[in-house]
Amino acid sequence: MAPVPCLLSLFATSAFFLGSSLGSSSHSFWTMYTSVTQPSLGMPHFTAVAYVDDQLLACYDSITRKMLPQTPWMKKAAEEDPRYIDRYTQILQHDEENFRGDLVMLRKRYNQSEGFHTVQMMIECKVRPDGRKGGRWQYGYDGRDFISFDMEHLVWTAADPQAQVIMRTWETETGLVLRLKSYLEEICTEWFQKDSAYREEGLRKEAPVVKVMKKGDYDGMEMLVCQAYGFYPRDIDAVWTKDGEVWVQDTFHRTVAPNSDGTYHAWLSIRIDPKDSDRYRCHIDHNGLQEPLDLAWEKPASLTWPIILGTTGAVFAAVVVVGATVQIKKWRDGYRAASASDSGSDSTGKE
Repeated sequence: MAPVPCLLSLFATSAFFLGSSLGSSSHSFWTMYTSVTQPSLGMPHFTAVAYVDDQLLACYDSITRKMLPQTPWMKKAAEEDPRYIDRYTQILQHDEENFRGDLVMLRKRYNQSEGFHTVQMMIECKVRPDGRKGGRWQYGYDGRDFISFDMEHLVWTAADPQAQVIMRTWETETGLVLRLKSYLEEICTEWFQKDSAYREEGLRKEAPVVKVMKKGDYDGMEMLVCQAYGFYPRDIDAVWTKDGEVWVQDTFHRTVAPNSDGTYHAWLSIRIDPKDSDRYRCHIDHNGLQEPLDLAWEKPASLTWPIILGTTGAVFAAVVVVGATVQIKKWRDGYRAASASDSGSDSTGKE
């Protein structure tokens, strides 16, 4: 786990979503804490960020020492209940002091001198489409895994002998396991459900722009390509249908990828017999749409006007070129005649 300063958190999270698949509908809430021994520009002593899926909810660092809401629904909730922010601010201030102590403890355990060291902790809980919950707790030191805990299966994993010593102690502390399990089952659920009206009201939604194209292929077959772009949030359901039924055969899925403006794009293609092209539809469902889309490939509009306009333009260009050529020829002939006349006058004068 690499350092993730609060100011850079949005950029650092992109790696989590580059591999997201079409049709993914699970949701996750996760927090990351980072503490360093030697702060620098853009990297305070302590930083904490919280996300739901790819949306930054809140941010805290040792400079402001206050939890700052980042989404409209959280800001509205904070305005209506100031204690909402104060409560989490106090918790994070306490976490900040604990992480400073962890840095001292781990440096001594590894018999290290002073210098730049980092401690990080990430807690993630996930709700799957079928309602099942899962989660993980990861703790890292100096960019390496140290101890992790699978909150769904209640299993500890230690990365090295130093971590194993601590893990054996924690394994005997049933209270710690129960607290982590409670975090998964209660606190995470609270974040997902708390102020759901605010969240739905303030959640950014951008409908996808979808188009279907056709490309040639080998062996008399063709490829239909369905492109969806400019949508947010990331989750999107995209499938090909044939005669109204989902058609998986010869379908090629591609992963969802981010755009520079924070939206996403995706595409999927299918190999078809050209004579059956009117039987296929690209089915798109997304939170930004009022209703799902079913788009077929459409033959391009008539090219009569572009051809006429193009021909007219070509004729006009030809006329201009011919006219210019004639004018240049006339200019040259006139110049030569004038030169000859001047030369003759000069010779006569000399004679």
